[in-house]
Amino acid sequence: MPAISFKSVSKSYPNAKHQNSPVVRALDEVSFDIQPGEFFGLLGPNGAGKTSLISILAGLSRASSGTVTVHGSDVVLDYANARRKLGIVPQELVFDPFFTVREALHIQSGYFSIKNNDAWIDELLDSLGLADKANANMRQLSGGMKRRVLVAQALVHKPQVIVLDEPTAGVDVELRQTLWQFIAKLNRQGSTVLLTTHYLEEAEALCSRIAMLKQGRVVALAQTSDLLKAASSNVLRFKIDSELPLELARQARITGRIVQFPAHNAHEIEQYLAAIREAGLVAEDVEIRKADLEDVFLDVMSGKVGIAA
Repeated sequence: MPAISFKSVSKSYPNAKHQNSPVVRALDEVSFDIQPGEFFGLLGPNGAGKTSLISILAGLSRASSGTVTVHGSDVVLDYANARRKLGIVPQELVFDPFFTVREALHIQSGYFSIKNNDAWIDELLDSLGLADKANANMRQLSGGMKRRVLVAQALVHKPQVIVLDEPTAGVDVELRQTLWQFIAKLNRQGSTVLLTTHYLEEAEALCSRIAMLKQGRVVALAQTSDLLKAASSNVLRFKIDSELPLELARQARITGRIVQFPAHNAHEIEQYLAAIREAGLVAEDVEIRKADLEDVFLDVMSGKVGIAA
């Protein structure tokens, strides 16, 4: 039995901005399963449908058609059991400003009729670097600390499935390291993890399998290793201090001073470098690297690489 199963899930919203198109289709026949114990990544650009899918899974929104189950429990027909099996860390920082961290965790436990779980709460506080904040009021915490409390709240009832919706957005490196160490430990102990993130290096490092959404459809679904093998090329990477000629810029991925070109072989690498010299530019810190998940993601989204979903 899958830990999570999406079957032909579609979601439409009224479109108030365009009368000629009265409906916005956020999800279009999305189907895939996540197996127990998997660390699964759900990727896509803004507006791809990730949040809509997570909202339907969490019971915060209803699909226009299709079904979603969590360990066999339908999220609509058997909502209480489905929700009990889920621990969800939302994107937004939602907290009650009137309670301490420990009180917030006890209250969250009460929603699932759990009592006398102080040992587990202490373990969560310690594992997430919150032990010294246990008696601090929630409104006194920094944004990163509030994010840690959200993670603790999601885990307080020991769910079988952990859903992390952009959990490290805008947080410091220390929290990322602390969070991933703890989540990886829970995953090794058998918890299923569903992660959405814009930090593709995290998805590449953590997720064994990945689905990519584009305009509400699954456009790639494969093992992370297979996605990386599907990359169209290696990458030539260097830094320059001036703008590239337009013809070269159209072929490149440019981030500040960093320029990256897809390079299938040594001949292409030399052609790029020769063109840079002819343009009167100096390439610094030149390196050749293997394509990473970000390269694959951009290829898939642009249609350069087709990966069966």
